[in-house]
Amino acid sequence: MFFCLFPVPCLGPSLAHPDRPPSPVNVTVTQLKANSATVSWDVPEGDVVIGYAILQQRQDGQMQRFIREVNTTNRACVLWDLAEDADYIIQVQSIGLYGESQASKRVHFRTLKETDRLPSNSSNQGDITMEGLDKDRQLQTGEIIIIVAVLLMWAAVIALFCRQYDIIKDNDSNNNKEKTKPSSEHSTPERPSGGLLRSKVNPSSWIPTTA
Repeated sequence: MFFCLFPVPCLGPSLAHPDRPPSPVNVTVTQLKANSATVSWDVPEGDVVIGYAILQQRQDGQMQRFIREVNTTNRACVLWDLAEDADYIIQVQSIGLYGESQASKRVHFRTLKETDRLPSNSSNQGDITMEGLDKDRQLQTGEIIIIVAVLLMWAAVIALFCRQYDIIKDNDSNNNKEKTKPSSEHSTPERPSGGLLRSKVNPSSWIPTTA
């Protein structure tokens, strides 16, 4: 592809040659943006076309650009580095084996401003974006509900386990108390066996001795 930024003569009618291809038809400009646009065209059937040439110029004459590409069957080209909110004129030529065709009719277009949006599919893209956000929110809400349900289930299981553990612990403590009761409560008291024998002394039988 060849780009020419210096002023070039406008493509105009050239001498017709029987072997040269006819001029492109249905030249249109689509996908307009602030700094770019896409130009497309059709080529009549039955003619050998090996490339194309495009003359792009601003309507105020400040800049001209010549685009040329061979060995291609493309029928469209993206125009880059356009000025914002500016008027342009383009013409397209077909390149054949024996030369170039006459230039197509002039097509005028105007680039958009940076704040402008493409009118086509703009609302659809917004709808798609909002639908995607809604789906994400629904997924997040569902995940939160599942997580909360699982946490509540685990809390119930833990509470049930703690309750069963307390019941088992109380039963074990009661059993231990019953085993450690004193055996004296169920036996008869023992009577003391044996004792001290006392003898009685008659005071009248005691006779003092004299020295």
